[in-house]
Amino acid sequence: MTKEFTSALHGEWIKIRTLRSLLGTLCAVLLATVLFAAFADDGPVDHDALFSVFFGVSFGQIAAVAFGVTAVAAEFQGGALRVSLAAVPHRGRWFAAKLTAIALPMLAVGLVTGLVTWAVGSAVLQEPSTVEGLRGAAGCAVYLTLMALLAAGLTAFLRSGVAALSILIPFLLSVSFVVGDMSGNAADFLPDRAGQVALHSTWDGTLGPWTGLAATALWTATALAAGAWRLRHRDA
Repeated sequence: MTKEFTSALHGEWIKIRTLRSLLGTLCAVLLATVLFAAFADDGPVDHDALFSVFFGVSFGQIAAVAFGVTAVAAEFQGGALRVSLAAVPHRGRWFAAKLTAIALPMLAVGLVTGLVTWAVGSAVLQEPSTVEGLRGAAGCAVYLTLMALLAAGLTAFLRSGVAALSILIPFLLSVSFVVGDMSGNAADFLPDRAGQVALHSTWDGTLGPWTGLAATALWTATALAAGAWRLRHRDA
């Protein structure tokens, strides 16, 4: 890690920890996900106990997306991006530092969220499963981080937090489910549906837990590449 990148990362981390809205969204990730674990239901005999515990991730991911969007959208307000690039003229290095400053706290919060959710859900259901629980906790952390980064990349491409949220929130809350019901196995490759396979005990689709996360990672990489391209080819 070069001195220039370390300095850029330090500057981006200061922005993250000093914006209350960003800290609030990180807290919301934990609270929304764990809250649903506290009301996990035994369900029928063949129910998916692991996903019953991690069902709240469907709502926690909204906060994760908001975190990624807000962290990047702030740069396109009031000429903040010009100031950032004046301090770090290399746009690629600045964007990498910004993404790292988003990913690290999101991964840490995601891991805490996953472990606490598993602990609470296991206590409620009284069905502890160490292997599945740890896989679910790890999958939760990786999935939330990937969704936050996907949101960051899309925001950088659109250069607007409102536009990014207008696409992502309806997609996660409704469009993905509608498309899934109509398209069969093709929907298994949508970013949210693919990544959440890691939160299930069993799965019938094309992808497994880790291949599902890999598919989500590919969506994220595409969004980040698009964001980086737009950043390089547009004036601040």
